[in-house]
Amino acid sequence: MKRMIRNGSLLIICLVLCRAQVTHAQKYSLLIKGGHVIDPKNNIDRIMDIAITADTIAAVAADIDTAQARKVIHAEGLYVTPGLIDIHSHNFAGTEENHYLCNGYTALAPDGFTFRCGVTTVVDAGSSGWRSFEKFRTQTIQHSQTRVLAFLNIVGEGMRGGVYEQNTADMDAKMTALTILHNKQYVVGIKVAHYVGAEWTPVDRAVEAGKMAGVPVMIDFGEQRPALSLDSLFMTHLRPGDIFTHAYAKLRSRMAIVNDQGQLQPFALAARKKGIVFDVGHGGSSFSFSQAIPALKAGFYPSTISTDIHATSMNAGMKDMLNVMSKFLNMGMDVSSVIKASTWEPAKTIQHEELGNLSKGAVADIAILQVTKGKFGFIDASGSRMDGNQKLECELTMRAGRIVYDLNGLASVPYQANTTTVAVEEHASGAEN
Repeated sequence: MKRMIRNGSLLIICLVLCRAQVTHAQKYSLLIKGGHVIDPKNNIDRIMDIAITADTIAAVAADIDTAQARKVIHAEGLYVTPGLIDIHSHNFAGTEENHYLCNGYTALAPDGFTFRCGVTTVVDAGSSGWRSFEKFRTQTIQHSQTRVLAFLNIVGEGMRGGVYEQNTADMDAKMTALTILHNKQYVVGIKVAHYVGAEWTPVDRAVEAGKMAGVPVMIDFGEQRPALSLDSLFMTHLRPGDIFTHAYAKLRSRMAIVNDQGQLQPFALAARKKGIVFDVGHGGSSFSFSQAIPALKAGFYPSTISTDIHATSMNAGMKDMLNVMSKFLNMGMDVSSVIKASTWEPAKTIQHEELGNLSKGAVADIAILQVTKGKFGFIDASGSRMDGNQKLECELTMRAGRIVYDLNGLASVPYQANTTTVAVEEHASGAEN
């Protein structure tokens, strides 16, 4: 009996030691193996492995032993990038009548339209103002798996549409700045949009608030009657680091970066040299091939790529983040440049350089993408089609170390017939819960 007890104790000790050795050997929770890593911050553009522990990137190296990870995702033939950052989106979805993008029906709750495109961070572009931001924070930001940041509208009501966005009395620089300073973890800048007057009041008050809060201003320009000068906007009213969105919109000649003869305006180059950020902000009516193609041929690439996604634009020519990125891929940008304009550049622009990269110690926000070859059509705001032969697709998205989208089951265990009963039981258990 004593011998049996002694042998049993030795067996238990051996099992514990073996389990400890296995646990020690598997120091990573997940390993992405063999993908083409593009990490512009760290100048990585080659095949590498990425190891993850919990919600953090633990290692990026040429060949990490698979035995060190509990789960391995094979990404051979695919691109592995930081989670995409959509710097211009509209996410203050709600059910209030006559509220457009501010708690209205046209805005979109983010989680349904981000992860399937490799997007892990969105920046709402002015849907809320200082009067409505708290509602946006408690209703959308705090209930989203997607990281939601925001530009605060200079109009206190936010982007309600119509006369509300013309009310200069509601453009309060002090209240806007104070709201930002009290919500620095969420608010990254200030937005001006949809103003039709011929005054510089909205821009100047937004810049005033930006100076007080230490954040950039994003300008949606072009509806002023009569037209205002883009040259004056860039060189007189804006600061280095401020953002001109809808950069490739077809507007009146004084308010577009490409003139009627298809030539890039000299003030666009001067503005870029000054430090103005040129953002795509595609939207439903703010992107034209007649602007974008000549600009890119002249070497004038976007600083940041974004969607201006809402219920209208997503069902028109814009569609989603990857579709917009694919347009630029087919207009002459290479994959690395497109990824940079969708990850590291927007992170720098919003002053959140902890995002948009794959550095060791960074949060594990990761997209696994592929470039599909074929015959594709891309549509601009006017309905014109551009044919292309390549398109980006998302295979898998990881948000803070957790797989939140997996198109083809890269992270899943292959089906086996003898697991049917277990799978059915697990499904039934989940349904009851």
